[in-house]
Amino acid sequence: MKEVPFKAPWGAPLVLMTVVCTLMCVCLPLPGLMIGLGGAMPPWAASIIVVVPLLAVVISAVFMVRGYVLTDTSLIIKRLGWVSRLDLSHLNSVTVDPDALPGSLRVFGNGGFFSFTGWFRNKKLGAYRAFATDAKRAVVLRFADKTVVITPDDPQKFAAEIKPSASHET
Repeated sequence: MKEVPFKAPWGAPLVLMTVVCTLMCVCLPLPGLMIGLGGAMPPWAASIIVVVPLLAVVISAVFMVRGYVLTDTSLIIKRLGWVSRLDLSHLNSVTVDPDALPGSLRVFGNGGFFSFTGWFRNKKLGAYRAFATDAKRAVVLRFADKTVVITPDDPQKFAAEIKPSASHET
């Protein structure tokens, strides 16, 4: 069985949003913690002010996209400590499209804290699922029942490697 790995490099927007969100989650609770330590609020409330933002960082990090592995029958999306797997048996087409993601609305998921993952919608693609880190590297996978967008480090090579699994478009 072949396994072809691809990296998931971060684009500048993802880097910026992740840095800003992480700083907010780490720094903003500090005044609340100080107020709580000063006795101005119950200790449980001060704990929530600190714990919830830190949990947001941890949970978002767990869902980040670290890379992709293409096999003969599936696409494996590498996460932090686990994987998501897409069966390629119903793949209809593959299109490299760096303009696929602009104008998207997030239906449910993460819009830029360690990744762009979840369910989105835009005029170009309709409803789709994203496992993305850099919109400029978008590859659109159209299945019989869904559309998925990924962003491998080499979109053209990815499209060439997956070609035997689908009727191929670029």
